[in-house]
Amino acid sequence: MADEDADESQKTEDPTGKRLGKAREEGNVPMSQEVRLWLGLLGILLMVGMFATPIAKDLTPMLRRFLEAGWAMDTGEEALRIMAIELGLQVAIIMALPFGVLAFVGIMGTITQIGWLVTPKRIMPSFNKINPLAGAKRLFAPAMLIEFLKSLLKMIFVGWIAWVIIVPKIDTLTQMPDLTPLQVMALIQDTIVRLLFWILLAYAVVAAGDLLYQRFSYKKRMRMTKQQVKEEKKDEDGDPAIKSKQRSIRMRRAYQRMLTAVPKSTVVITNPTHYAVALHYDMETMNAPLLVAKGVDFMAQRIRDLATENDVPIIENPPLARALYASVELEQPVPQEHYKAVAEVIGYVFKLKKKI
Repeated sequence: MADEDADESQKTEDPTGKRLGKAREEGNVPMSQEVRLWLGLLGILLMVGMFATPIAKDLTPMLRRFLEAGWAMDTGEEALRIMAIELGLQVAIIMALPFGVLAFVGIMGTITQIGWLVTPKRIMPSFNKINPLAGAKRLFAPAMLIEFLKSLLKMIFVGWIAWVIIVPKIDTLTQMPDLTPLQVMALIQDTIVRLLFWILLAYAVVAAGDLLYQRFSYKKRMRMTKQQVKEEKKDEDGDPAIKSKQRSIRMRRAYQRMLTAVPKSTVVITNPTHYAVALHYDMETMNAPLLVAKGVDFMAQRIRDLATENDVPIIENPPLARALYASVELEQPVPQEHYKAVAEVIGYVFKLKKKI
């Protein structure tokens, strides 16, 4: 228990989007059962308030047939089977709309809280769900005691509202034997609607409070330790050692490409000692010169040496060398703002080589 408390005390960081997303994929989301119950009661209220009287009117002729002429009905096996099928279809048609509304409200009780979410993992069979030991632990867990107390308080709460609504109507309810079936239905409907209305009105506070508590509790459960946040960031960004190795490989390959490109370049522009950039340009195939190599200090010296060994012209132009080194990436064309200065250099080189 001490270790668990220590672990909980270390969870000081808010959950990351990745952790919340993974939990959602597994079906671990904040859900208030009180909100679902409230919406379920709302569905029942709508069903009773809107459909009770029409249902009673539709069912009355069907039931009257059995009560008034039951003695005249065919009670053979085949006749009873056909009658049961017809009666079942008629009742299903009558009840389809109200139960459809009830089902819709029930589904919305989930969707309004967590959106559309299908998690096959939640419906997969699990031994822990039927394990008696695990079940016993859950049964006597503090959370279950809290749920039991909540249920007890809800029963007392609903019972008190029912008492307040029904007691004043006791005299009216005792007169039901003298009323017609439709009058009885209207009286029951009015009583149930009143009862559900006041329960819904009062229970809305409970549902709203439970929704806020469930979201707060969920966020608290999903908190992370600083180490977990670090490890997750490490996973997202990649292992620093691997990234360093990959960067080293990229640099080595770029270096090799530059060494290969310098001998074929058109001109090397220098600082003269600290910077060096090599440009390649072909008037017939290229719109702008291409930067094929660049470097500072040791790399700049290597570029100059290769240029000297391969008779590539070296032009000293410190401002242009620094500007090209800073603004142009390898194997990228020279930007338009440097066209004029580069054109002058390449023109000068072409004159030296007697190409123009």
